[in-house]
Amino acid sequence: MESIPKAFKQGKIVQMKRTVAVVTLGCARNEVDSEELAGRLAADGWTLVDDVESAEVALVNTCGFIESAKKDSVDALLEANSLKGHGTTRAVVAVGCMAERYGNELAEALPEADAILGFDDYKDISARLQSIVAGESHKAHVPRDRRALLPIAPVDRADAREEEEFSRKRLGVAPWAPLKIASGCDRRCSFCAIPYFRGSFISRKPTEIIKEARWLAENGVTEMFLVSENTTSYGKDLGDLQLMEKILPEIAALPGVERVRLSYLQPAEMRPTLLQAMIATDKTAPYFDLSFQHTSPTVLRRMRRFGDSEKFLHLINQIRVLSPEAGIRSNFIVGFPGETQEDFDDLANFITQAKLDAVGVFGYSDEDNTEALDLADKVDAEVIAQRVETLSSLADEMVSLRAQARIGENVRVLIEDEELQEGRAAHQGPEVDGTTSFIGTQFKVGQYVDAVVIDSMGADLVAKPV
Repeated sequence: MESIPKAFKQGKIVQMKRTVAVVTLGCARNEVDSEELAGRLAADGWTLVDDVESAEVALVNTCGFIESAKKDSVDALLEANSLKGHGTTRAVVAVGCMAERYGNELAEALPEADAILGFDDYKDISARLQSIVAGESHKAHVPRDRRALLPIAPVDRADAREEEEFSRKRLGVAPWAPLKIASGCDRRCSFCAIPYFRGSFISRKPTEIIKEARWLAENGVTEMFLVSENTTSYGKDLGDLQLMEKILPEIAALPGVERVRLSYLQPAEMRPTLLQAMIATDKTAPYFDLSFQHTSPTVLRRMRRFGDSEKFLHLINQIRVLSPEAGIRSNFIVGFPGETQEDFDDLANFITQAKLDAVGVFGYSDEDNTEALDLADKVDAEVIAQRVETLSSLADEMVSLRAQARIGENVRVLIEDEELQEGRAAHQGPEVDGTTSFIGTQFKVGQYVDAVVIDSMGADLVAKPV
């Protein structure tokens, strides 16, 4: 077994610092997990490096949500493995949702990864990596339904909640950052395995969230992006379903905070008090990330979700009456088992009427540990592909028209790219919702610029300062 490298200095043996690169795939929630892992590793003496080629350990935080994301995760692990034997890289370790979801199965299928670590390994991540680099084998866990780890009733979960010392290290310098407010999900959508491998919904205490938000602000973050699997459920396990409405003003009032943004709002749980708080609370972006998934009531019931196109259009109208310039985005699944042409036409008609600012379209695929896996009336793959293409084209057209309608609108833009003179207005979420750019300016990253929209290109806007 190869020993851990040592350095000799003045006759003494000194332990060399280990180097690790964290590679993050998937959603903003994964970004938070990566920075928490980085915080634990840095606290235990590891040196964090940006370039995988310069790291002894490549720690790949995988995504396990849909097939394309899993493929990207496998590709990242294989790419990191290809560096071994040619330089610094000695070990490739998988963490994250795909690692948790498949455990020993992934370890058998992907021997290129030196270890597959689950969520329960996170607290001891430094010791785990030290042993892996030292050549010790790690037995991957057998996946289990993590919903069984907590009481069924949300209010009974307080006693099971573990107090953890805050630990996080920023892995980038962007002026925005995700801030996790909860983990897990209690909904039972028939197409989704997240509750299986992420567990039941559990809110973080307001004091923990405020503490982390203050730390982020002190470390250059001016836009807080509140993330969870279901933000509208925040506080239910703490006995106060309007807790979000109470902490929003506290986060917004922290020194250095200029913008607060909420992610992943469940339409069926969208309450008037939250809607009003998002519109009325100073510095809270009028940004509504609404997870509709479909509009046909028949399909939605098979998905174990609620609503229909009429109810969803009513919610959108409520938002725009209160805030005409609000940004609204959503995702949709096409080709769900049993989806008829009539169901698809209902969805297409909704896309035409809703005039959303950003739309994600995904073709249905079977997922392990989901109810939909065993549903009858599967839609032919060619039909799914055709419907995805048709709806994506329509969505792009409608998003473009919505952007055009913003010409002449006043916006406040957070600059994120100095070279491109590009950033985001309040209605544009990070990385997925389009950008706003300037021509002939010299703004710095982190600046907020008051401007007027003068042009649009697809979902993107062009503005000039005012």
